[in-house]
Order: sequence, then structure tokens, then C-alpha cells
Amino acid sequence: MQNNKPVKKIAIFVDVQNIYYTTRDTFSRQFNYREFWRQISAEGEIVIANAYAIQRSDDQQHKFQKALKHIGFDVKLKPFIQRRDGSAKGDWDVGITIDVMEAAADVDIVVLLSGDGDFELLLRKVMARNSVHTYVYSVTELTAQALINSASEFFPIDSSLLM
Repeated sequence: MQNNKPVKKIAIFVDVQNIYYTTRDTFSRQFNYREFWRQISAEGEIVIANAYAIQRSDDQQHKFQKALKHIGFDVKLKPFIQRRDGSAKGDWDVGITIDVMEAAADVDIVVLLSGDGDFELLLRKVMARNSVHTYVYSVTELTAQALINSASEFFPIDSSLLM
């Protein structure tokens, strides 16, 4: 018997810095992107997979970015900017927002890996405009409640998604 149910199209958007720091600070472990990919691909066809990171000239970063590409992610890099006062800047919120809004018209599920509450309005907008399901993956304790509430489904990062 053949299953005629259409395969769901999935778009993934990873706020790499957010996931790195929240898993490190909460669990002292790294996020397992390979296991995450395995779990999501069981839900449908991943048609977009963007990982947004800050570009640094460091061998560990290059190895990590290469590993993400090998898994299937398109790694988008923004330069790391060191300000005169010693603070740093490297924020992908606008880039992620634009890419999500463009992709939402062509997919069934938008998956966001971030705990940043700034994305709450974005998820509400794409759900209303495009009738997509939105999944948020993040560390519960470090995720804005407004973001959790705005998603169709929230998936807390736990030991099953850590290395």
C-alpha cells in the first residue's frame, strides 16, 4: 500500500551563537547538529538549512563550520566586529528574519534554533501570513517565554540533542 501523503517541506534557521552559548552555559556541552538533523529529516524534506555564525579566524571555528556544511547546512557568516570600547558586535537577527519571511511561503514547517525573544513577532507573522507550522528548539531556562508561546511547538534542548 502506497502512502500518498505529501512530504512536508522544512526550513531550518540556526542562531549559532545563541545555541552555542546557551548549551555551554546550561549543560557545559555542545549541541549535536548531526542528531538534530536526523530527527528533523524524519519529519519531512529539509529544503533550506541555514546556520548563521560570526566569522573569526580560528581553526576551531573553521572545523565547526566545515562540519555544519558536511551535515547539510548553508553556513552564513558575518564578520566579528570588535569595538573601540572592547565590546563586540555580531548579530544575525535581521538576516534570519528576512530569510525566514522569504522561505515561509514555500515550506510547511519553519524550524528556528534560538531562544531570542526578538523572534516572537516573526513567528507570529509567518504563521498568520503563510499558515506554516513553527518549531522552536532552545534551552528552556534561557528562552524567552514570548518565543515559546509564539511557536506552534517548542522543543527543549536536552541531553538527547547534546554531545
